[in-house]
Amino acid sequence: MAFSCTRLFAPMYLRSSQSVLLRGLRTSPRPLVSMKVVPFKPQQQEGHDERNMRLNRPLSPHLLIYAPQLTSILSITHRGTGLALTGYMTGIALGALLLPQPLSAYLAAASLSSATVFAGKFIMAFPFAYHFVNGVRHLVWDMGKALTIKQVYSTGYIMIGVSAVLTLLLMGL
Repeated sequence: MAFSCTRLFAPMYLRSSQSVLLRGLRTSPRPLVSMKVVPFKPQQQEGHDERNMRLNRPLSPHLLIYAPQLTSILSITHRGTGLALTGYMTGIALGALLLPQPLSAYLAAASLSSATVFAGKFIMAFPFAYHFVNGVRHLVWDMGKALTIKQVYSTGYIMIGVSAVLTLLLMGL
């Protein structure tokens, strides 16, 4: 039904609207307007710093004005130990692939002093212990526990103690 009505009335509407448009054009006394063509010029991209300098906005002091807190120091240390572990594992893996003898043969031939061995063990043990214990702390947070400020600080101090003990145990191996 709708299709047949459209088929009947559409030609009449088109004829009437065309004739109104054509009559309007024929009787219009106004001349046609000419348009001026302007060539396209791409705008220069202004960076964030340049815009702030142009607007005389001050540079925000961000981290420089805040006093170091336990939570921020522990977070930064967690990221740093993760990077250190990634570097160690990559170096050990590449050494195992590329060196002709195992790593223990190179360490035995180096004849290192006890202070150097102690420092080397600490450099290897501390990032692992700290990152492991702080990762457990983050898992506790993911379960929705120990999220008050007091609990965050107390778990932070506990985590520092446990990671120190674990580092000493790993260095004793």
